[in-house]
Amino acid sequence: MTNGLRNRRRFSGCPHVARLVLAPLLLAAPGTVRAQSAPPAPEPVEEQALPLDPMPDIGVDWPDMGQPDRVEPLPAEPQAEAADPDGAVVVEAPDLEAQPVEQSPAFTDAGEERRYSVALHGVEGIADDQFNLRFKELSALSQGEKRRANLAQINRRLKEDRDLLDQLLRAKGYYAARIRGSVSPPPAGSDRLAVRFDVVPGTQYRLSSVDLMGLEGTGPREPKLREAFPVKVGDPVDADRIVAGRDSLSTALAENGFPFAKVDEPEVRIDHEERKGDLDIVVTPGGYRTFGHIVLNENKLFNARHLQEIARFDPGDPYMASDVEDLRRAIVATGLVSTVTLKPRDAGDGEHVDLDVEVRSAPLRTIAGELGYGTGEGYRAEVSWQHRNLLPPEGAVTLRGVIGTQEQTGSVLYRRNNFHRRDNVLTGLLSVSNIKRDAYDARTITIAAGLERQTNILFQKKWVWRVGTELVASDEADFFSGGSRRTFFIGAVPLSLTYDGSDDLLNPTKGFRLGGRLSPELSFQSGTFGYARVQLDGSVYQPMGDRVVVAARTRFGTILGSSVDRIAPSRRFYAGGGASVRGYGYQKIGPRYGPDDDPVGGKSLAEFSLEARVRFGDFGVVPFVDAGNISTSFLPRFRDLRIGAGMGVRYYSSFGPIRVDVGTPLNPQKGDPKIAVYVSLGQAF
Repeated sequence: MTNGLRNRRRFSGCPHVARLVLAPLLLAAPGTVRAQSAPPAPEPVEEQALPLDPMPDIGVDWPDMGQPDRVEPLPAEPQAEAADPDGAVVVEAPDLEAQPVEQSPAFTDAGEERRYSVALHGVEGIADDQFNLRFKELSALSQGEKRRANLAQINRRLKEDRDLLDQLLRAKGYYAARIRGSVSPPPAGSDRLAVRFDVVPGTQYRLSSVDLMGLEGTGPREPKLREAFPVKVGDPVDADRIVAGRDSLSTALAENGFPFAKVDEPEVRIDHEERKGDLDIVVTPGGYRTFGHIVLNENKLFNARHLQEIARFDPGDPYMASDVEDLRRAIVATGLVSTVTLKPRDAGDGEHVDLDVEVRSAPLRTIAGELGYGTGEGYRAEVSWQHRNLLPPEGAVTLRGVIGTQEQTGSVLYRRNNFHRRDNVLTGLLSVSNIKRDAYDARTITIAAGLERQTNILFQKKWVWRVGTELVASDEADFFSGGSRRTFFIGAVPLSLTYDGSDDLLNPTKGFRLGGRLSPELSFQSGTFGYARVQLDGSVYQPMGDRVVVAARTRFGTILGSSVDRIAPSRRFYAGGGASVRGYGYQKIGPRYGPDDDPVGGKSLAEFSLEARVRFGDFGVVPFVDAGNISTSFLPRFRDLRIGAGMGVRYYSSFGPIRVDVGTPLNPQKGDPKIAVYVSLGQAF
């Protein structure tokens, strides 16, 4: 919303002194403003029979159709303005330094409607983007510029816009401007009439005093709060800057322990003789407070203790409005509420402020389904049921089932969000699956649990970590087993740590990310042996102008200890697919053996990606090159890199980019597809 001046000028002993109240201008439409003034108090009227007032003049004489329209030059000096609605008189001191503005000569017109163009002259040093936007949105001439008009209509619009310009200049501190409008014949090479305003702004009035009355009631915090009000003595009487300063002061009070503070509308006393103003703002601090208790209207979803755990403040901390807003966003992020209202309430002890929280429950159960088909993967159907608060507070339970050509899975997942702290997540999983890939065939039972510090779109974090544990029983067959099945019992403690220095979770345009994973594992299969899986991931994002971002990614992995044939096939490294090397099938890169040339995975991994993200509004294109390899040795062999290239299309929705990538292998192995298509939410990395 834009802000400006509401003028209430009254005589105060000196004919050159006026009193103004600065207040927000009302929006007539998005990006527009209009002035508002308070109506005067009505005078008492005795009841008696009075003659009717004459009909009001609508302001435009009935045209003489037999005579051409004629536009005369405007007078050399501006006309006196009418009184304000509240009975005050506008006194404009003449600008002694202003020079007369030459007017375009009068011309006659046959009365037809014609197009015109509008130009402002003399305000080049004043008209910033806000000034120009206001004039464009409110100007009668600008609003009708695309339609034809006769000279009578243009004259009327000239008068309206002269008043508008005068108001906009007053909002910048120019109270004695001379504004002249004229209409000229079309210039050479144009068929539009030239409508022109010549403006002599005059001297800009400045503040001779700034008084924040009542701010001394904030005690030792007064100096800091005064710094929050940027307007000082000697500054221009700029309504926008003054109102912005008032808002800044109001915010500073709410951020420094004054939840009930009030900042009145600024008032400026204008002295036209001295060309200066005195600014007064009345501040009512309302008393310094610290946080007290959180009071919840109902305990069906969670209790007040849980809200205190996820709040970023403790009882006794200084009141900060931003902490209250942060808690509101955190409650919304739970997905359990449809509406939430937080309101500070005086605890009554003169020291604390309690926080009343009122929530309304959202639908808590969700049923979802998915049906699809992919070359190389076959048919796949998935259905899930979720209750997001089956075990309060925020204890979600999800039942999931998958039936497909290569996968049959049933699982139960427990997820407790905000576990004793904001964004800490406790998970528990029981899963039974039968997976048949080209690389292996595995029937697996998994029991897993983990505690993690998560990141999300609302609260993107620099550091993210996870500590977990897994118990796996898996009956698997692959090339190394000669087709016979082997049973593995595996215990693992997966750990991960990631630093995110990018500017966006789903669509990064600058910065970098670096993460590492370590999973010590103990396996029993014809004896007990141990090994450790290590993986490092890094990506960097560099803007190249306003439309292009160059992004690069690398990934290295290795398994320390044991040989590749003893490690369970489902625990090895694989490469290829939409999140790996595009252009190749899922898990298709690396050593292949057997009559069907099936991949077997490996002990080491190396991947590289480079892409240019070119954006055009809500759409974009992304040329990319990926490379990667899997090796059965401790270190990957870079001479055996498989390279894929292609082009992607992006649609930048409100919740993140939707990507469609089409890739092709540049040095394919036998059986690799000619092209592969990938669809997902978010960038590839």
